Amino acid sequence: MKPVSQEVIDYVENEIIPRYAAFDKAHQESHVRMVIEQSIKLAEHTPAMNSDMVYIIAAFHDHGLINGRENHHKDSCTILEADEFVKSHFTRKQIVTMGRAVEDHRASNQKKPRNGYGMIVAEADRFIEADTIIRRTIQYGLANYPKLDKAGHYQRTIEHLNEKYGPKGYLKIWIPWSDNARNLKKLHVLLADKKKLEDIFNRIFDEEKE
Repeated sequence: MKPVSQEVIDYVENEIIPRYAAFDKAHQESHVRMVIEQSIKLAEHTPAMNSDMVYIIAAFHDHGLINGRENHHKDSCTILEADEFVKSHFTRKQIVTMGRAVEDHRASNQKKPRNGYGMIVAEADRFIEADTIIRRTIQYGLANYPKLDKAGHYQRTIEHLNEKYGPKGYLKIWIPWSDNARNLKKLHVLLADKKKLEDIFNRIFDEEKE
């Protein structure tokens, strides 16, 4: 796979990533950089992928949060397709492909992404690692449910983890050979260990409150 062009990197660094500073802590710069990094890593297994497209998709995937969370995947698609830099550097067909990928990334989406680029960004966005997931869940809770006490945040976190990542959770793994597939099994073991899970929650919650 050809390296990402410097022009694309510069545009994303200067114009797109700074916009994530306005979002909640679970969706700020560290998150979008992680999704970009993981997307490129996954795409390296498919040399035919256009690296510039992979990079742009990852950069724009949560941009729609500017209008709220409910329809952010669709709004992210709209923003990407309307972007003047994108329109001047990619064909209409490429833009449609990127828009669909961004729209299909959402974890609650039960349908398989419509193209390979969508599968990559969806998988990169999931990045299953226990501490990261628990921290992002706590960060989102603190930002959006400020009236909850620590016990309330713990209950919300456990419910979210089981609803999304549990053995019967709605999260789908689209690339079976990815690290996510292996790490999801490890997370299932952790979710069954109430004491260990509570210890991790307490440590991260206290760090976030500080």
